[in-house]
Amino acid sequence: MGLSEKLHAVGLPLLREQLAHPTVVGIGRGDLPEPVFRSWLEQDYLFLLDYVRVFARLAWQAPDGHVGDLVDLAHATFHDELDLHRSMSAEFGADLEGARKGPACAAYTAFLLESATDYGEGLAALYPCMWGYSMLGGKLAENPPAEPRYRAWVDTYADPGFAALAARIGEMIDEAAPDPARAEALFVEGMRHELAFWDVP
Repeated sequence: MGLSEKLHAVGLPLLREQLAHPTVVGIGRGDLPEPVFRSWLEQDYLFLLDYVRVFARLAWQAPDGHVGDLVDLAHATFHDELDLHRSMSAEFGADLEGARKGPACAAYTAFLLESATDYGEGLAALYPCMWGYSMLGGKLAENPPAEPRYRAWVDTYADPGFAALAARIGEMIDEAAPDPARAEALFVEGMRHELAFWDVP
């Protein structure tokens, strides 16, 4: 069993907690109150801007074979995923320009940016977002919401292309071979930040 597979096993209980969180349940049913999702969109937009910086910081340290992977992820996040947020935010009336980070967003982004000062550890710290959203999307897509705006969110993270990106990060973790205990601790901390992020301010 590779390191990434061990992280999956460790993360499953925290993934189940996310699936049971009222915000995730509401997205899955398509009946999450609009003000809640609007606030979540604003926080996630600010998170993703720093997530791009995390990818860029890791790309600077990456072996030659993975510089392109991380640059591509930074580009896709900045253009594709943030464009999705702008589109969805317009439909929910979110104020992206006026948004300010809540405590969960500030704590999570600070954790990721600090972790990214080390290549292998930074990959382990960011993996909960990639792997976790791929898993959440896949699970919610088994019984997708009828409400089209929430369905669009589920479809984005259930997409096989997104799962492939998450799997690529897993492979990169295995190749980087960070200290297993340290990687697990960072991965668990990242999963806890993911769970806290659903508590919309």
